[in-house]
Amino acid sequence: MPPLFLSKCLVYYDIIEFFVNLCYSFRIMSEMCYKCFKPKSACLCSYTKEIDPGIKFVLLMHQKEAKRQRTGTGHIAKISLKDSEILVGFEFEHNKRLQELLADPQYFPVMMYPGEDAWTAKKEGFGEALAGKKLLVLILDSTWFCARKLIEHNPFLLKLPRLSFYGDYRSIFTFKHEPRPEYISTIESCYYLIKEMQENGLCDPAINPEPMMDAFKQMIKFQLQAENERILGIRPNSHSYDAKYNKIREIPTF
Repeated sequence: MPPLFLSKCLVYYDIIEFFVNLCYSFRIMSEMCYKCFKPKSACLCSYTKEIDPGIKFVLLMHQKEAKRQRTGTGHIAKISLKDSEILVGFEFEHNKRLQELLADPQYFPVMMYPGEDAWTAKKEGFGEALAGKKLLVLILDSTWFCARKLIEHNPFLLKLPRLSFYGDYRSIFTFKHEPRPEYISTIESCYYLIKEMQENGLCDPAINPEPMMDAFKQMIKFQLQAENERILGIRPNSHSYDAKYNKIREIPTF
């Protein structure tokens, strides 16, 4: 068969594959749940339950994270936590809503970020520092690379009091590789903070945060199942780098 004919066939094949994947992507987007921002076939809303921990969580979502909803956990956290908010952007110093919250006298604002001078739920004086105010927790919701960029571009965030964990946690987000083992997802950060606040009498012990983790675990199962189906050829690749991942993954039972 002439080489020119073969090369043309390969080009046509690539074009056809591109449009097949494009149509599949449009179909998935048209079937999107706009509450949890997952495909309806993997909707997590039925696994969530709104809780009121008495803490206001505000997720500062990098604009790239807003487009990367396949593995993002910010929206699951938002629909799980009463009165929580997501603010999308890159430059937050002049974000009107954020500045309103920071200026509101009912709140004690903190930045969820490690540091030697960071508060923890059990650090002496933290309860007194709250002075009856509602804790306002800012959390960066992005990849760790983008989180560094957010901090570099918004240095005022680190001038706020910092809050961190006293426990040592590891993520169950097994299919997503983080730069360091102690880096955990947004929803896990909210979950462990609530647990530590409860342990120290700073949050209602009757509140049950477990549904947050239940929804997160289900998201992991859905994602691994979708990845396995892609490897088996049941569904097309949705990203150019997908072809690099060709090993069937074990789906955890948790």
